[in-house]
This record gives sequence, C-alpha cells and structure tokens, in this order.
Amino acid sequence: MKNMDELYIIAGFILLILGAEGFVQGAVALASKLKVPPLLVGFTIVAIGTSLPELAVVLEAMKTDGGADIAVGGIIGSNISNVMLVLGSAAVLGASEYPGRGIRRDAVAVLVASMILVGATLFGEITQLMGILMILAIIGFYGYSYTHAKNHDVSSENSEPKLSNHLSLLALLIGGLMVWFGAELLMSGVTGIIAKYGFSESVVGLTIVALGTSLPEFAVTVISALRGQGGVALGNVLGSNVMNILGILGIASIIGGGISISPDFAERDIWILLLSSGFVCGMLLDNREIGKGVGLSMVLSYVAYLYFLVN
Repeated sequence: MKNMDELYIIAGFILLILGAEGFVQGAVALASKLKVPPLLVGFTIVAIGTSLPELAVVLEAMKTDGGADIAVGGIIGSNISNVMLVLGSAAVLGASEYPGRGIRRDAVAVLVASMILVGATLFGEITQLMGILMILAIIGFYGYSYTHAKNHDVSSENSEPKLSNHLSLLALLIGGLMVWFGAELLMSGVTGIIAKYGFSESVVGLTIVALGTSLPEFAVTVISALRGQGGVALGNVLGSNVMNILGILGIASIIGGGISISPDFAERDIWILLLSSGFVCGMLLDNREIGKGVGLSMVLSYVAYLYFLVN
C-alpha cells in the first residue's frame, strides 16, 4: 500500500503519546510510594525506558554495512536533540526548575559521559573493554544516586499516589512497551518516506535516527512539563543522555566487539554535543533557571543545526 509509511507514523505517534502518559504516571506514583524523589525516577526508570528505542536501533544498525556510523550518529544526534529540542521545549512550557542537589549531581554525570564520548571519538573507537567499563560506571552511578537520593534529596514534588504498587508497575510496563513499539513504527514510516533522498549514514544517524529515537524523550518530557512534574522532565533528559552514551554504546561495543567511530564526527558534531550539554549543565551547576527565553533559543539553535546538516 502506498500510504503505509504515513499510517506507521500516525500509529506510532498515538502509541508514543499514550505510552508516555502511562509511563510518566506509573513512574511518579511509584516514586511517591517508595519515597524516592521524582527527579531520581526520571533519571533512572523513565530515562531507561525512553532509551529503549536507541538501544534497538543501535543494535540493529550494527548488523549492517556502515551501521557504526548510523549507531554513533544516532546517539550523538539524539543527545543533542534531547538537550536542545526536548529540554528547550520543556523550558518553553515552563517545566524547568531551580536546580537542587540531585539535579547538579546528574548534570555532572552528563558532562562526564559527554567527555568520555568526546575522548572515544578522538581516539576513533569504543573498544570492548571500554564498553565493559562504561556499563560498570553507569551501574555504579545508579547505585550511588539511589543511596544519595534516599538519604539527602528532598522529594518536595511527591503527592499522595493515585495508583497502587501493582497498577504503577503495570502502567510502567505497558507504557514502556507502547513507547517502544510507537518509536519503532515512527522510525519505519519516516525512514520509508525519506530514504529515497540518499543521505550518508552519518547524516541519517544524526537526523532521522536521532529525531526518531528522541521522540519518546520528547513525549515523556512534554507530558511531564504539562502536568507540572518538572523533576521527571529534567531528570528524564539528563538520564537519557547518560544512558545513551554509557549504557547504549557500552552494550553495543560489548556485543559487537568494539565500535569504530568515523573521524567525520570529530569535525563538528561531537563538539556541538559538548557545547550544548556544557551550556545546559553549566546553567544547572550555577543555580540558574532555564527559562522560556533560553528554551526558545535552544529550540531555534537546534533547528538551525538540522538545516546545516541537510544542506
């Protein structure tokens, strides 16, 4: 059928929004039940769930010729999109909040993960050993974050949970599956429509794959913003970026015996990632609010970046 790609996009969008709503509500309710700050839930459970499409695409890309460029480009582009487009859009909607101890901790993690990817890009490879160390690092950080949040962070956003433990877990599971399949359908539809233009693998990774796999983060973050759950919105963006680098690329390099990184990424895109992540994390570490004006400039900057990529 001629219009199957369009149908995939529409169906994927519907699944994405409904799944994101269920996932966010399950995560926030679970945070309230466990007395865990929503920021930490956003940084871990929500971030892992919305990073599942990146994992699926990266592992699938590694099976094809030129797949390494698609995989690495997808992660670099997705992280740029998360910071500039997703977080920028959330800020425009008024979801940003003044940083607390937890947010500053997570901002440092994003900077460290970004610097690791910069080093790997300049080196030209993520070895299998490096991948193992990346996985150990993110597991250790999650353990530290959970312990630290339980002992020190204030969960001021928590309210009386509306869902039981079982319903919260069910919402997380079903919502996560819907986000996963929604992203897959969207990717199938978008790829089918624009593949005829013949972009290079790196450009495909930085644009099509990055935007497609960032849609779950966008949906979850925007819904969190509209519901006034700023901790989940901001934690989701920060956590997804750390998970994409340390978790997704770490797993891919272990399974694939290492990932080669094209020197093309070192010419521009890795520095755009470092600049955008450094800008946002610097504001958080300096106790500055990411207001609506800053958020709008971030979104417009991302649009300009995409324009230069495809021209």
